[in-house]
Amino acid sequence: MSPSHSRGRGGQMYRYYVSQAVLKGGATERPAIARLPAGEIEAAVVAQVRALLRQPEMVVGTWRAARTTASDVTEQEVLLALERIEPLWDELFPAERARIVRLLVDRVDVGAEGAAVRLRLDGLGSLVRDLAVQAPEAGRAAA
Repeated sequence: MSPSHSRGRGGQMYRYYVSQAVLKGGATERPAIARLPAGEIEAAVVAQVRALLRQPEMVVGTWRAARTTASDVTEQEVLLALERIEPLWDELFPAERARIVRLLVDRVDVGAEGAAVRLRLDGLGSLVRDLAVQAPEAGRAAA
């Protein structure tokens, strides 16, 4: 699916995602899901990403990805960084939330049965390094 939008009579913008089959127009049959409201699918993706970040296997995968560029990062630092994301999420500006989602999400597959989110472990590693750098700076600022 690809993002799209249209404008209503009063200039109101409506965002949605359109199936590639609809965009290309070559499909003989209409797909089961031709269009989805952007707000709904984006909220579902964010909820799934937040849930995935709490899973133990994500901590290990993120730690391994982070070690490729920062060999001194520990599994405990990764765990703390991932735990730090959750309470901060609602405080972030929308543009920062969007940047984090783009950094973390590789692909979203939508079907009649639901949405499956595939994460980028390298993006998680990058986010953990950012959070690990910010944590000591915040401690110094508080002192």
